[in-house]
Amino acid sequence: MVTNEQSVIYLDHAATSWPKPPTVTDAVVQAMLHDAANPGRGSHAMAVRASRILFDTRKQLSKLFNIKNPNDIAFASNTTMALNMAIKGWLKPGDHVIATSVEHNSVRRPLYYLEQKIGIEVTYIEADERGNIKLDEVANAVKTNTTLAVVNHSSNLLGTIMPIAEIAEITRKHGIKLLVDAAQSAGIIPVDVRAMGIHMLAFPGHKGLLGPQGTGGLYIDPELELEPLLHGGTGSQSEAREQPQVRPDRYEAGTQNTPGIAGLKMGVMHVLNETVQNIHTKEWTLAQRLIQGLQQIKAVRLLGPKLGEQRTGIVAFNVEGIDPSELSFILDQHYQIAVRAGFHCTPLAHACAGTSATGAIRASVGIYSTEAEVDALAEAITEITKQYGV
Repeated sequence: MVTNEQSVIYLDHAATSWPKPPTVTDAVVQAMLHDAANPGRGSHAMAVRASRILFDTRKQLSKLFNIKNPNDIAFASNTTMALNMAIKGWLKPGDHVIATSVEHNSVRRPLYYLEQKIGIEVTYIEADERGNIKLDEVANAVKTNTTLAVVNHSSNLLGTIMPIAEIAEITRKHGIKLLVDAAQSAGIIPVDVRAMGIHMLAFPGHKGLLGPQGTGGLYIDPELELEPLLHGGTGSQSEAREQPQVRPDRYEAGTQNTPGIAGLKMGVMHVLNETVQNIHTKEWTLAQRLIQGLQQIKAVRLLGPKLGEQRTGIVAFNVEGIDPSELSFILDQHYQIAVRAGFHCTPLAHACAGTSATGAIRASVGIYSTEAEVDALAEAITEITKQYGV
């Protein structure tokens, strides 16, 4: 929980969760003090303990996402790297990809790069202003050369939750692989890769999983074979010129972030103990309370799903007559409320919402957020609008 020394009202959990559970920071420190050897690069006791941290974290992640084999999880430094691993590792020249118009730049930019470099095709399914798509448009977008669908599980601007299982039914019929961007859903919305038909799941460690920055990963279906994004030392088969075939070594060249992954393990365990469903219920309830408060302010325009509809704990909005960046600055400097203003690395979603010219304010709650904090934001916006006369 936020202490007296941490007086900021932190409503930027969609960027990074904060504060972390004490067990997370303790695990990072303990790993640095006692288990800081190189995992997989030695048989001495400290190296073995470091390797155990990585494997134990994979096991906890497997519990969370219902993954059968922990070795099908490759660690990455963040969701962006994991998405690049999946997109660049799977797609070939001439392939067609289906994506949505609420994708993050971590999807849009790798796809654009491959469009320019190797000639892939991309079809973006248009979402409405609240971030919803029509499933029949996904089905109609399928071509004979469609090999991948990339779907943002929840928009990092609008909070809209995509119907992953229903999309998977369509992709399964056509033999298309499904890649899910879980940047805003891992640890926040229940994710079951087997039940939902997910072939690849890219996730961050530092958001809903409550771990340190610089952690994350990619689940890769055991029947998929990706070209590694990186090549280099793995601690195994060092005599070979080629990258090892064995997982997870094939996708984890270089030394892993052992202290960060130690913290990630404790974050995942915290989520499992609290349960994802309880976390989602709490964050949804707080988001509804914030929406109710902001709806009372005439100058506020809310984005995303309406009051009462399913969403994550993200509430984005604009205030008529006040620039979002200016409003964010006032909230920070005068009210000690941390939110994010701008375009949130998702210009496609801003185009859907009609905010391409202005950007927006994004408030996002987390596991430790309180009713008093969301009320404080609504009260601050009320005061500011009165001062501006809007």
